[in-house]
Amino acid sequence: MISAGDFRNGVTLEIDGNVCQIVEFQHVKPGKGAAFVRTKIKDIINGGVTERTFRPTEKFPTARIDRKDMQYLYSDGDVYNFMDTESYEQIGLGPDVIGDALKFVKENEMVKVCSYNGNVFSIEPPLFVELVITETEPGFKGDTATGATKPATVETGAQVAVPLFVNEGDVIKIDTRTGEYLSRA
Repeated sequence: MISAGDFRNGVTLEIDGNVCQIVEFQHVKPGKGAAFVRTKIKDIINGGVTERTFRPTEKFPTARIDRKDMQYLYSDGDVYNFMDTESYEQIGLGPDVIGDALKFVKENEMVKVCSYNGNVFSIEPPLFVELVITETEPGFKGDTATGATKPATVETGAQVAVPLFVNEGDVIKIDTRTGEYLSRA
C-alpha cells in the first residue's frame, strides 16, 4: 500500500480498480484547510490522463507491472509477433496494444513487453535506435542561417527531421521517446 503523501512520478498503483501511473503530483498546503495532493494520473490500460486530488492519508495498493525483454520477430498483417529469448515462447499482439511503439523498431530487435496480471498492455521500444536513411532530399549549403532540418524516411518507414548535412544511406541515432534525430552513427 502506498499513501497519497508518498506519491512520486512514475509510481504505478490501483485506483478504483484501474491500473494507473502518476504522471505529475504536487503537494498543496493551503493557508486555510487541510493539505492535499493534486495529481495527473494516466490509466495504463486505455491511456487516458485525468486530474484528481487526494488527501495525504488515502492509501492505494501498488500495481506490479511485469516488464519482460522479448525479441520483435515480424508483423503478419495486423498481428505483431514477439519471442521470449529464454523460453522461445512466442506471442502475437494486435495494433491496439502496439500503437506507435514499433515506429522505430526493426525486426529482430529487443523490446520490453509490459503486462499486468498476465495481460499485455504496451510495448516499450529501446530508448535509442540506429537506423539507415532510405530517402531524403539533398541539402544545399547556404539555404539557411542555422539549425535547418529536412524530412527523411528511415528504414522502418518512419519520418524524422534531420540536419541538412545528412544524406541517403547514412546511419543515424534516434531517440524513440521523442522521435528526434540525435547524431550520425
